[in-house]
Order: sequence, then C-alpha cells, then structure tokens
Amino acid sequence: MLLALVLVGSTTLVQAQSFPGSGEFNGALLKIFGEIKAFTAKADLKVVDQGQKETVTTPADVTLLDERARFDIDLTQMKSANMPPEAVVPLKAAGMARVVTIARPDLKQVLLIYPDAKSLLRMPMPDKDVQTAKADVKVEKTALGKETIDGHACQKTKLILTDATGSKTEATTWNAADLKDFPIQIQTVDKGNTVVIKFREVKFDKPAATLFDAPPGYKEYKNTQDMMQEMMMKMMGGAQGR
Repeated sequence: MLLALVLVGSTTLVQAQSFPGSGEFNGALLKIFGEIKAFTAKADLKVVDQGQKETVTTPADVTLLDERARFDIDLTQMKSANMPPEAVVPLKAAGMARVVTIARPDLKQVLLIYPDAKSLLRMPMPDKDVQTAKADVKVEKTALGKETIDGHACQKTKLILTDATGSKTEATTWNAADLKDFPIQIQTVDKGNTVVIKFREVKFDKPAATLFDAPPGYKEYKNTQDMMQEMMMKMMGGAQGR
C-alpha cells in the first residue's frame, strides 16, 4: 500500500503501484514541531533504502492545525524505483492519482480521500496513537552542531521521543533560527529505510479547520477491501481503454 507519511510517522510511498492508501500515524512525531501548532508548507519527501539507494521522491503539501495533520500528494509527481511512469495512467483513470491523508486524533480517525474519484475511507486510529498525540511525550535532545539548509541557519539535533507506553521514536531535525526554530528538515529511519522530509514555503498562518474535514458529497467506503475492489476495476478499465 501507499503509506502517506503523516508527519513522518509511517514508512512512505514504497509500493504505490499497489493500492494508494494507508492510515498509519505516529502521534509522538507531532511533538517535533514543539510550540508551533499551525502551519502550511510545501515538502519534498525522499526514501533511501538500506543500500543507500534512493527509492522514492515526491513533493507534498503539508498542513498542521493543533494535533490535526494533512498531507496532499499527487502520484503523477512521484518518482519511484518500484513504479514505472506508465503505471500512473491507470491510477489517473481510477481517480487515484491525487491522495489526501488526514489524521484526526480528536475523532480517533484517519481519512483517506481521493478528490478525483470523490471517494473517501474512514479508518480507526489506534488508541495508542490517539493518546500519544494528545498526551505529553518525553523529548530527549542532543545537539549535533550547526548546518545551513537552503540558506537557513539551522541547529541540527537528535531527538528521542518516548510516549506514555515507553515506545521510543528517534529523529534528527534541522531547526531554522529564522523560522521560529521550525524543523525545516526531518530525518527518521523506518524498517531500515531512511525517510527525509525537507520543507519549503513555510507559512505560519492558521489554516482553515474545514481542510481537515471529510468533503461533503463524497462516496464513503466502509473498509479498504471494498474501496480497493472498486478502484481496481476502474484501473483495469482505464488500462484496457488506452
């Protein structure tokens, strides 16, 4: 499945040729943003495997409001070692090329939205992730020196985030002094893959709360299997019609 990397909490877009949509979410990683509770930004996501091979790159739009997080990804802009460019054609035909993932710990839900297909899937968020997003998380910081990222003077820091259950998440951040110490670059390791997000065009204006709601009039699926079956039928129809 396509793992839509909500706040770096999941692996990422490793198998996008399968079914675009997974609601994995790591609430602890929201704490990376510290006192910054609202922003919008462009982001460039990159995944490097254990052999140091770059397997996935993609741009994304990222929006945060309190504990609510949103990622907008266009698969036509993605480059993947696991997905040839022509694989996007049936995805577009099925209305699956654009994927929006919204994490709503306040509703204990993750929304997977396909704007071109006007379809969505609600998935339950595990209680552990809900509690972590809302509760205090122990943050251990180790300064690693100063570096410049895209012209921004940054403090490079290693973080160890420990939630209430004792589960630990490690990350390295580059916090820009001229952007309220915003982590303009974040790096984590997930299942042997190194995941890097570099932010740009960061704005601290409060985004509209409606951006985190399910769009009205969309077809809602009860489970991944039903959505997958219908989307796959559309993909096959699109591929046959080429």
